[in-house]
Formats: sequence, structure tokens, C-alpha cells
Amino acid sequence: MGVNSNRVEDHPYHETTIRIPTEAAMPPLEIHRVCLPPKQTTLQKLRQRLADIFFPDNPLHRFKNQTWFTKLLLGLQFFFPIFQWAPEYNIKLLKSDIISGLTIASLAIPQGISYAKLASLPPIVGLYSSFVPPLIYSVLGSSRHLAVGPVSIASLVMGSMLSEAVSSTEDPILYLKLAFTATCFAGLFQASLGILRLGFIIDFLSKATLVGFMAGASVIVILQQLKGLLGIVHFTTKMQFYSVVSSVITHRGEWSWHTIVMGFCFLVFLFATRHIGKTKPKLFWVAAAAPLTSVIISTVLVFLLHSKAPRISVIGHLPKGLNPPSSNMLYFSGPHLALAVKTGIITGILSLTEGVAVGRTFASLKNYQVDGNKEMMAIGIMNICGSCSSCYVTTGSFSRSAVNYNAGAQTVVSNIIMASAVLVTLLFLMPLFYYTPNVILAAIIITAVSGLVDYQAAYRLWKVDKLDFMACMCSFLGVLFISVPLGLAIAVGVSIFKILLHVTRPNTMALGNIPGTQTYHNLNRYREASRIPSFLILAVEAPIYFANSTYLQERILGWVREEEERIKASNESTLKCVILDMTAVTAIDTSGTDMMSELRKMLEKRSLQLVLANPVGSVMEKLKQSETLESFGLNGLYLTVGEAVADISSDWKAQP
Repeated sequence: MGVNSNRVEDHPYHETTIRIPTEAAMPPLEIHRVCLPPKQTTLQKLRQRLADIFFPDNPLHRFKNQTWFTKLLLGLQFFFPIFQWAPEYNIKLLKSDIISGLTIASLAIPQGISYAKLASLPPIVGLYSSFVPPLIYSVLGSSRHLAVGPVSIASLVMGSMLSEAVSSTEDPILYLKLAFTATCFAGLFQASLGILRLGFIIDFLSKATLVGFMAGASVIVILQQLKGLLGIVHFTTKMQFYSVVSSVITHRGEWSWHTIVMGFCFLVFLFATRHIGKTKPKLFWVAAAAPLTSVIISTVLVFLLHSKAPRISVIGHLPKGLNPPSSNMLYFSGPHLALAVKTGIITGILSLTEGVAVGRTFASLKNYQVDGNKEMMAIGIMNICGSCSSCYVTTGSFSRSAVNYNAGAQTVVSNIIMASAVLVTLLFLMPLFYYTPNVILAAIIITAVSGLVDYQAAYRLWKVDKLDFMACMCSFLGVLFISVPLGLAIAVGVSIFKILLHVTRPNTMALGNIPGTQTYHNLNRYREASRIPSFLILAVEAPIYFANSTYLQERILGWVREEEERIKASNESTLKCVILDMTAVTAIDTSGTDMMSELRKMLEKRSLQLVLANPVGSVMEKLKQSETLESFGLNGLYLTVGEAVADISSDWKAQP
């Protein structure tokens, strides 16, 4: 060859300059210039990067080239989705929403009372939390099928964390203050994530972590409900597996056979109806109505038999009326403030993860989009307002949302209908719950949370990714035997360790040519791939940062040593060139550019040429700015591995 065409051009377009004949059966191969990306100022780069990080969906694109009135309307629709669907609302949609709203109300009322007990709060707080938050979400939320209210996991976490420092029986007012304050901080945290578009933070709770956490929490919840199911009066407030089991055995003298018989009868009924709802989707209403039916039947039975079975504990008096204001009960100073903040952040993350995931699940079934950041703001504002109106942490419930979807909900008006049903209950029906037995609440909770133990998901994790399975089991065992927050922290730690492991120890592989093509693939994966004499072709499958640059240098030198030993053992052509396929290297920092320069020098001392193939634009830019490209010379940079092999081979043949 007389001229090499692979010098770096500061030009945004590829240019073909030379055709090199390869094998007789192959057409001539075109050698292309590797170009730098278009020039940008530092401010332009920063602006583009921030837009990619925080605004990947470009939410303002609809506002371009619009009149001021249209922009105002679009702005209202953006911040208040109710303005988007309300103009098109009609009677047909209302009929569907009324049916679905009344259906989920039949589930929300008993669940609200039950989950408040799970959080060691007065049962009435559960009903308050099923009234105000759904109304706020119906104005701000973007999911049509999300049914809002208290959920089991957030209730358990709040109850377990607050009970460690304050007793709900010995100091109920302080406990209530901390619960409302934790709810306020949960809402502030959630709304801040949405406003600042930092939703990616909740992604650190991986699917594996959540599967283990929810399974462990479900087991703890079920064990805690043995108090109500067996009629035990004195029971541990601790949440560890050993403490709960020990308390059940120690207080076996308090077991009440009336309570046990009633509890297990209703458990069988609830599980049977849930099975019917799962196997026959058209009969979803059977499972949805079962909890309220159980409450009504059990209340009537206890009312008729309370003189003969006095040991069956009941809810007792519940005050009538709307949510009383609770802004004066928020606890912003004192020794327990840190506990309220910590509880709020943890329950906020968990409830946000569940709410956004449930909303997206049902949106995908109906082929519409849910804006994650808007959902965070809606759920956050909902909890802030809830903390000022005697509510505790609420979010989208999977069980209620599934019922809402199956009942034919069309818009968030179903939440308004549900809240209206709860309002009627609060104003007129509270005395009817006086004889509702606690055992039925325990049965409802056990039935609801048992579905959170996902054996199939854990088995899939084991089959697909052992490290994910390890994170799942760490979460499960940590929640079960240590504590709920520490179990979650351990699981998040394992997930972060997995990320660091992938970053600091990236995958590298040797490539070979697929015969008859210019394609190069992993030699271990494709048996037909063949080595190119005198070449070692390696691929790096990660960005090159300070955290992995030393490892990559050692790994590449290790590949070179192994290849030289293989060549020596098999009497093949001497190794002359090492090609690094940079296709998967999406970024590089100064440690990476220094490593490239050092690696080139080390290989040069061993009479080996280092060549880079297909570096992406940002990597090219960094290599150019660090002056590393200049050291590679004219033959050091190619657009593809195939072009590098063909061009360098031609150079060798042209040499005398």
C-alpha cells in the first residue's frame, strides 16, 4: 500500500478512500476513516448530558410551536392529568367506573382496617387512609387502574420500625405522631424524587431484592397474625422469626378454641374464593367481595354469640366522622425525629416502588404510558396531604388494582367512587364494626400477603442469575432473622456489590472470524469461528474507568501471554498484532486513556502492534484530547475489525 487512509479526521461523515482485495471469494473491502464527533462546547456537552440523564423522555416536546393558550392547556394536562381525560368523559365510562369503584371499596374497607392494625395504628386510621389519598391521586395520578390505599409491606415496615422505640399501647399519642410524621417525610421524599427527576434511585431495589424482601416480610406478617388467629392476648412486638415463634409457644395457655375455629374456617373460605378468582377471571368479584362478606358474617356471629364466647376479641368502638386534621401532630423536633425520618424514607421507597411498578404493569396491558416522575409527585403529594389528615403511608395496591382492572375500570374516577363508599362508611356505618372480631382481620391479612411469596420468581432467579438469587436470599433471610430494615439494607448492599463487580471486573473475550464473512465473534461461543494467523482480537464489554483500567490492562496482557504460549505449543505464525474491538466501550476516563497509552508501550516493547477498532464518539474525543491517538500512528485506528485485519495483512504482504 502506498497510502494509509485511517488517520483521524475531524469530520462528522465517513469517507471511503481505498479498496483492498481480500480472499478471491470475497468482494473488495472498503477501508473507512474513523471520524471524531461534531465539535461541541463544554456547555453544549453538559446540557446534552443533563438532558439525557434527567429528561430522557423530553417532556417539553409537545410545547414546541404552540400558541400561548395551547401551552397553558398542555401545562395543566401535564401537571394535572385530570384535565386530559375529563373533557372526554361520558356516562358509559362512569357506569364502568361506578361498578369497579364499589367493587374495590368492598375490598378496601376491610383491608384498610386490617393494615392499620398491622402498622399498630388504630383501625380507624386505615379507613381515613382509604378516603383522602384516593381523591388526591384522582387529580394528580396518570394511571387509570391504580387503586390507592394502605398496603401490607409499608404497614409492616412502619409498624416494625416505630415499635422498636415507642410502644403503641403504652404511648399511643406519641406513636401516632411519629406515624403521621413518617408519612409526611415519605411524601416529601417521593415528591422530591419526582420533581428533581431522580426516579432512578428506586432502581437500586432490584427485582431480586424485592422478591426476597416481600417473601420474608410476608412470612413475618403471617406469623404476627397468629396473635389474632389463636386469640393470644400477650404477644411480642418484635418482628424476628425466633421471637414470634417463641411468643406463640410460650403463650399457648392463652389460645382460644372459639377464635381458632372461626379463624381457620374463614381462612379456608378466603383462600377458596381467591383460588376461584385466579382460575376463573370472570368470577373475580367472588374474591373481591370475600373479605367484606367475611367481616359481615363474622360480625353477626360474634354479636349473636358474644355471651357464649366472650374470649373472642373484637375491634370495639370506632369514631364516626370525617378525617380530623393532624397537622398539629407532626413531630419535627425531639429525640425521635431521626426515627421518623428514617421510617419515612424507607417506607417511601418501598411504597413508591410498588405503586410505580403496579401502575406500569396495568398500563402495559391497556397499551398506554405511565409517567414515572409524575407518579412519584402524585404519590408524594398524596402522602404529604394524608399526613395532615390523619392518614399514614399509602400507595397503589397490587391486589386492589388487579380487582379494579378486572372490574372494568376506565379512569381514576373508580378511586373517587371507592373514596365515596368509604365516606359513607365513616359517616354512618362505623357502629356496625363494633363486634367485628380481630381474628377476621388476621385472616384477611394472611390471605392478602400470602400471595406475595413468589416461589416461581425465586426459581427463575436461580436458573438465570445465581448472584441475583443470592441477593434474593440475603433479603429474605435478613428480614426473617435480623430485622425488616436491616434485611432490606443487606439486599441493597448485595445488589450494589453486583453492580460494582460488573464495573470493576468487566468481561473480555477473544474473537475469531466466521468463515465467508467479515464478522468476528466469541471463539468459545461460535465453534465455526477461526483464529486469524498473527492476530489476537479481543473485545472489551464495558466502559473503561479508573475502577477497572488496571484490571483490564492485566487481563489483556494475560490474553497475550496465553496466546503466545498457545502459538509456541502448536508451531503457528508468530503473534504480531493485538486488535481491541471497542464497540462495547461506551465511555472512557483519564485513567482509561493513560492505560491505553501504557498498554501500547508495553506491547511495543514485545514487538506487538496495538490497534483499536470502532471506538465510539465520546471515546474518540477523549483519546484525541489526551493526545493518546497520536501515539497510535496511522495504522492504529480502524472502523471495524474486518477492515483492520485486511489493511494490516495487506501492509505485511507489501513489505519486502
